[in-house]
Parts: sequence; structure tokens; C-alpha cells
Amino acid sequence: MAKRMTTRALLMVSLAGFALAAKADLVVLQYHHVSDSTPPSTSTSVSLFEGQLEMIGDLGIDVVPLESGTRDALDGKLDNRKQVAITFDDAYDSVYSSAAPELEKRGYPYTIFVNTDAIGSHGYMTWSQLEEVRDRSGVTIANHSEDHGHLAKRPDESRGGWVQRVESSLDTAQQTLADKLGIDVPMFAYPYGEFDEALEAKLTERGWLGYGQQSGAIGATSEATRLPRFPMANAYGQLNSLKDKLRSKALPVDASELPDGVIEENPPTLSFTVPDSINVDRLTCFASGQGRVDFEVSGDKVILKAPKSFNSRRFRYNCTHPAPDGSFYWLSQQWLDLSKPED
Repeated sequence: MAKRMTTRALLMVSLAGFALAAKADLVVLQYHHVSDSTPPSTSTSVSLFEGQLEMIGDLGIDVVPLESGTRDALDGKLDNRKQVAITFDDAYDSVYSSAAPELEKRGYPYTIFVNTDAIGSHGYMTWSQLEEVRDRSGVTIANHSEDHGHLAKRPDESRGGWVQRVESSLDTAQQTLADKLGIDVPMFAYPYGEFDEALEAKLTERGWLGYGQQSGAIGATSEATRLPRFPMANAYGQLNSLKDKLRSKALPVDASELPDGVIEENPPTLSFTVPDSINVDRLTCFASGQGRVDFEVSGDKVILKAPKSFNSRRFRYNCTHPAPDGSFYWLSQQWLDLSKPED
């Protein structure tokens, strides 16, 4: 897939001359519920959420609107400014009752990604609540599909059937947001964080930024249709590891060269090119549920493969490398096994 507005040759020249420095990238945090009584796997407790916001303030990190922060990061305009953006998927009612008051007390902007069919249902915000927060300073409401369906093409699905299903979900939701709230924001969060190359192309056609659920920071080598976010549910957002995530930077790897993640073999093989300034001896890689994974080096390529197959529909390889200022460069590759049942 072509890199946004930048030729492959120019990007590779940039990577070749890349030097480890104290420059900053954009970190995006992803939430679902902010509540003590909703499912733990997708919930951030109220006290943990407050602690996370306090740490952002203590570290002196600017909280910025998602779209402008993303575009600055992709264009390499952040220099040494540490920035974070805050996002919520699904528009659960706890975002309105618990998260929004804490964010507004601190003057922090945030984005709510909405799957439009669910609005007004039990446990979700209402359209009147969305209309209310839309008018608050710093709040953005964006598309999370019409029905929160799995949008990657299914193995037994015809190309025409997939196109009709996906375009209906994307465009109906966008039109509903326009009709109900008068907004047309060029951002999309993939339901379940799942995407394939064809779905990315649909976002490119529409000029939308696409956000996943793989971890990592957004930088100049990131890809506009597969942008990372750090999940902040209780299991992943604990304060003892949050500082490293908030200060992380994108590993300088051309993300447009990475696979879309739909696996053909289990476990899958990942290879990526690193600049000379990355010392592969200091690179550490992990696989979901399998811990640290060994890798090979062939020329300027790192090649890794988990030792065992995976049983889940979604899993990840994560690689980190120390940065000069004590932070970490971070790369997360999400994988998707379409042979496993949908959630």
C-alpha cells in the first residue's frame, strides 16, 4: 500500500539517515468503559482512569486533539514535544458520566468513536448526550461503523458481497453522524481493531485516518490507515507500566511495508527493515501469551516467528528498543486469524 503523500524512495532515504534522538511522537490512548461495574476486559476503573490522567499531567505531556495531533506526527512536525490523544470506542454511557467530567475538569480534549446503531441502547450514550458533548470545547465524535461488525473480508464471502456490506457500514454511519450531529470527521476506528488491506483501501478512498488496537506511538514512519493506540483497560493501563507507554516513540520502520496482519500460516512470520542506527542487539520482541521471542537478522531485516501457534482470533508481536532519553521505541504488529470465530 502506498505511503500517504510521500514516495517510498523519500521515506527510505529518511530512514537510512535516521539517527536516534530525543524527538517525540504522538501516543494515543484507547478506552471503552470507564467504570467499576462493567466487564473487566474492556473497562478502566474510575480510580485508575483518574490516576492515568494525573500521570499525564505530572509528566508535562500535552493532551491534543486526535486528528491534528495525528497529522502533525505523520508529517514529522512534533520535534521534542511530548503529546497524547485520548479516545473512547463505542460511546458507552460511562464515558459521559465518569470520563467526561474528569477530562473537562482538566481541559483535556478527547474523541468518541461511535457505532451508530447502538446509540440509545442500554449502556450506551444517547443522541442528546452526544449532541451535548459535541458542543463542548475539545470534543470530537467520529465513525466506528454502523453495527460494530467484523469488517475484514470473510473467507467464504464474495468480493461483491463484502464491498456492499462494508461500504454500507462505513457510509451509513458517516451519514447518520452528519444527519444527527452535523459532523463529518475523516477518522475511523476499526471495530475490534481488525482490518485487512482491502478495508484500508476503502478508508484511503474516503481520505480517512484509520485507528487500530495495536500498541505503539504514531510517528513519521507510521501508516495513516493502520494507526496504533495503547489499550487502557485495567489489564493494560496500570500505572507501573504507563510511563513507558506515554513516553514511547514509533520504531523507525516503514509501516506501509508491514503486512495487514491476516495470517496465512500459524504462527506467522514477520520481517521488517531497520535503519543502521538501530542496534538489533538491543531489540526485544514478544508474542501474545508466549513471552519473549527470538529473531534472526538478515542484512538490514529482522525476521521473527513465534515458537507455537496461536488459538485466538487476534494476537500481536511487539518489539521495543531503548531510546536515548530513557524512553522506548515501539512496534506492534497485529495478526488476524479469519478461521477463528467472530466475537
